[in-house]
Amino acid sequence: MEELLHNIRQCTICSEHLVLGPRPVVTAHPQSKIAIIGQAPGTKVHNSGIPWDDASGKRLRSWLGVSDEDFYDVTKFAIVPMGFCYPGKGKTGDLPPRLECAPQWHKLLMDKMPNLQLIILIGMYAQKYYLQKEAKKTLTETVVNYQEYLPSYFVLPHPSPRNRFWLTKNPWFEKEVLPSLELEVKRIL
Repeated sequence: MEELLHNIRQCTICSEHLVLGPRPVVTAHPQSKIAIIGQAPGTKVHNSGIPWDDASGKRLRSWLGVSDEDFYDVTKFAIVPMGFCYPGKGKTGDLPPRLECAPQWHKLLMDKMPNLQLIILIGMYAQKYYLQKEAKKTLTETVVNYQEYLPSYFVLPHPSPRNRFWLTKNPWFEKEVLPSLELEVKRIL
C-alpha cells in the first residue's frame, strides 16, 4: 500500500491539463473499513493536501456523524476521489474530475483494502463509474433509491454549500437518508 500511495502521489498522467499542476490527494490503508469516493479536490484541498479540508468536508463529517479525528483515521476511512488532483475552474464551478485517475488507480487501491465494508459514492461521477448501468438517470433518482445499493454502496449528493438548493428541494434526504447513513457508519466503526 505504501508503494502504491507513493506512486499515486508522484503521478503526472494528466499534468498538462492541470492549471495548478499535479498534487494528488488520497488516503488509504489496508485496514480501512469505509472508502469515500468523491469527485476531485478543490483549490483549498489542493493547497493544504488534506482531503475534504473545506466546507464540503465539514458537512460530510456531519452527515457521517463522525469527528475529524475518526474521519482522518486511515484505518477507518480511505478517501479516494475520482480525480486525485484539482481539475481547474469551469463556468459553474470546478471542472469534472479528470478521467485518467479512476481507471489507472482505483482497482489497485481497492484490491489492497480487504477490510472495506462500505463504499460511499459522492456525486454523479462516482456513482456512474461504480454503479454503471445500475445508476439511475439522475443523481436524485439514485439517491432516493439508496437502499438498492446497500450493503456495498451508499450513495450521496455532494455536500458542497452550492448544493443547498438541492437539499432544500429534497427534504426527504435529511429526514430519511442521513439517519440511515449515520447508523451504517456507526455499525461499521
